[in-house]
Amino acid sequence: MASSSSYSNPPCAACKFLRRKCLPGCIFAPYFPPEEPTKFANVHKIFGASNVSKLLNEILPYQREDAVNSLAYEAEARLKDPVYGCVGAISVLQRQVLQLQKELDATNADLMRYTNEIPTSAYNSMNLMVHNQQRRLVYGSGGYSFDPNSGFVFPWNNGGNPDHRGGDGVN
Repeated sequence: MASSSSYSNPPCAACKFLRRKCLPGCIFAPYFPPEEPTKFANVHKIFGASNVSKLLNEILPYQREDAVNSLAYEAEARLKDPVYGCVGAISVLQRQVLQLQKELDATNADLMRYTNEIPTSAYNSMNLMVHNQQRRLVYGSGGYSFDPNSGFVFPWNNGGNPDHRGGDGVN
């Protein structure tokens, strides 16, 4: 027996979810392929199939794909964070950008400070500082430790181990 319909493609994810026949002019078919059933399920759960259908019919065809992608992103974010949705994710990313910008500014300031020093006087003052720090280490440093390998002074007296803050030099 021959089928009266020549449309033999599998139903789109929306029609399959809604348990209806997917017709050739289905508004959902181009944007909710059968391979992505959770995409439509999430969008339906948050916005409703009727609202999504109305939205897609009201906007221009070239804008529909972007609209569906936005709806799918917002729906997924809303399911993960029911209170803030994608705004919560945006806020986290903005805080990270601000923190990284502060770190970058501090690093650039350090870089400028180090590159603007006069090399010979900086070298002489560094040698004097190293010598004074080594003397303090030998004669009592008041809780500070000098690492001769790096040239840094640490606010603890234990050979440069930041995990031990004691002034006795014993780990």
